[in-house]
Amino acid sequence: MSTRARQYDAQVLRREALSAHLVRLTLGGPALAGFESTGIPDEWVGLVVPGQFQSRYYTVRSWAGGELTVDVVVHETGLVTEWAAGDCVGDTVTITEPKGSFAMPAGARWLILVGDLTALPAIARIAESVDVRTLVHAEVPDELPDYLPERPEVTWLSPPGAGESRLAAVVEGIDWPDGDGYFWMAGESAQMRAIRKHLMRVRRLPSTAYDVMGYWRANAQRQPRAVDPGPIYRAGKAAGRTDEQIWAEYDAAGDRAGEH
Repeated sequence: MSTRARQYDAQVLRREALSAHLVRLTLGGPALAGFESTGIPDEWVGLVVPGQFQSRYYTVRSWAGGELTVDVVVHETGLVTEWAAGDCVGDTVTITEPKGSFAMPAGARWLILVGDLTALPAIARIAESVDVRTLVHAEVPDELPDYLPERPEVTWLSPPGAGESRLAAVVEGIDWPDGDGYFWMAGESAQMRAIRKHLMRVRRLPSTAYDVMGYWRANAQRQPRAVDPGPIYRAGKAAGRTDEQIWAEYDAAGDRAGEH
């Protein structure tokens, strides 16, 4: 039996520049009729744009009324970003079925969300979906105060430079709330590796208390999530590997792809 992910064609209905670095694309069309959201707030889809055959993974910002919204970070080069930076309305793209990983335990009393601009769509959707105390640390080149819901306690951070991040140091300095909670973070891969080590070795959090994923890699083409983490994580668990071993394998796969 084939395990290939289901694919859907979609048309770009609208394009809106949310900032100098973030573009919102609204996708629709009759071929999306069979699309079903997972309901997981950080769910992502693979996106293949005209003239390309490789998919890149983007967070589903929303799915409603037969329209799927994705927010794309635009920068100088990349398979999707150069296309999204231009007039793409009317173009046909291909998307894959959604997958997600956010799994906050039922008893969590608080939630910490940390990420850069590539993670902001997931942070916004997650924050809209929970009813516990939520703290956000967002490292973005331009503050987007209207992008996030009002309820979270938000700290806006400036990146240290283009294609750089200092989120690992930020997390090491966080004043953690009391009680049990959940930590979710996404961004530059090297920063994520450092944070996983901090959470496992210093904070000694169980694997069920956090989710940390590398979306892109510094000093390479800045493409969100070149490798789908879902299959790697499931295969690692089935093989009895530790979380640290699984995420090391995921990071290595991203490095081989060369386009985080």
